Amino acid sequence: MKKTLLLLLLLIGALSSYGYSREHFTEIIPNPEGKSYIYRLTLKDKKGTPYSLSEPGKYLSEKSVERRRRQGLAVDSTDLPVSPTYLKQIAHNDVNIVGISKWNNTVLVRSANRQALERLGRLPFVKSTMKVWESRDSIPSPMGRVSVESKFESWDSTKDKLYGEGQNQIEVLDGVKLHDAGFRGKGMTIAVLDAGFMNVDKIDAFSNVNILGTHNFVVPSPTTVYKQMDHGTKVLSTMAMNQPHTFVGTAPDASYWLLRSEDYSSENVVEEDYWAEAAEFADSVGVDIISSSLGYHHFDDSLANHHYWEQDGHTALISRTASMLADKGIICVNSAGNDGMGSWKRISFPADADNILTVGALTYQGLNSPFSSVGPTADGRIKPDVMAIGSSTSVVSGSGSIQHNNGTSFSCPTLAGMVACLWQALPGKTAKQIIQLVREAGNNASHPDNIYGYGTPDFWKAYQLGLQSASVVSDVAEQRQTNL
Repeated sequence: MKKTLLLLLLLIGALSSYGYSREHFTEIIPNPEGKSYIYRLTLKDKKGTPYSLSEPGKYLSEKSVERRRRQGLAVDSTDLPVSPTYLKQIAHNDVNIVGISKWNNTVLVRSANRQALERLGRLPFVKSTMKVWESRDSIPSPMGRVSVESKFESWDSTKDKLYGEGQNQIEVLDGVKLHDAGFRGKGMTIAVLDAGFMNVDKIDAFSNVNILGTHNFVVPSPTTVYKQMDHGTKVLSTMAMNQPHTFVGTAPDASYWLLRSEDYSSENVVEEDYWAEAAEFADSVGVDIISSSLGYHHFDDSLANHHYWEQDGHTALISRTASMLADKGIICVNSAGNDGMGSWKRISFPADADNILTVGALTYQGLNSPFSSVGPTADGRIKPDVMAIGSSTSVVSGSGSIQHNNGTSFSCPTLAGMVACLWQALPGKTAKQIIQLVREAGNNASHPDNIYGYGTPDFWKAYQLGLQSASVVSDVAEQRQTNL
């Protein structure tokens, strides 16, 4: 009993560091699902697929194709769906397919029969197999939804601050000027990858947020992303909240997809696969930006733990997937992690990915928060990329109340919202160009390091830099035309 209680307390403590609340867990209970396993099958090729690169409209949405076309990006073999011929041979009575990643050409299979899963490795088209999840005998029992407060308290309102509790967070990024110029994220779509969005469907303050849809990738999982865990609720609020003089976020006019890829009851490699599935889904529905306050390095099975040498942006499946996003026309904004005061200290995975914005946490005094994870990557790249307020960040909890939480989990979405506003203001820029502008606008850009990265971005400056570069390109094109 003492051992069980200790495990529960350790789990709660770990989750609390990412903004999970203690009240979300009550007791350890027997696992109702029984014993089972999930394996990742990596396939050798995509032979037998009925799709072709010349007809992307048959397997990509119109918005996804248009986003690539607008940025001059080609559809490639990673976009082709996994071979249905192979999928038919994998599935049988003892094995269920529970996930697919076409970008990584992988398949998740689940069964209570471990031998049946291991036999799949002998199929001629299977390159490798890996156990990525094993059910626990006992799991923490979530409490489900907490009660919701009908409205904000009267003292939460501030007549002299339009942004209310969000005022300082956006001012640090010099984002008010962008908003005043009419760029509040309208027309931009942000996918939020998280562990749950408890009561977003019931809290009045979220009623004017444009939520396009939700999806749950965790296996097994409840049918709604709104039932358990309010970490995603808090994350979403930093961007989407639109209650003048009480709380206005950094992208109140953007549209949102709420995607659950984190299994908060355990820590297993399979969550990287869920993340990859969520990223591919985001691509398929035409998302512009992914805000991910998730990161991994140590797991329940210590043999699966990541090592620092793997932080090259391509070794871990989750990092390899994140590194693909800019080439699909999507900007990924990911939290650096909260291990600065622990033995790991380094950024998490996929914070090591190429061509993303990894966000560290800043105090209101302009210093890095002690818990904020640091770089560099194993191959020597600067990380984090940029910083935003992550110490005493204003958020809305699952109960509908305004709280102040710590974590790169909250500096990440605060900055992601401003990225949406910047891209709205500079629609002709590619994902990689916007990422570079944000770095160049950092107050540490002249001497980037592995604590602050390129520093805290001034988004009005980023906008001006973007206008200047567009003007230069226009002038060069005009001069070429004159010479002709």
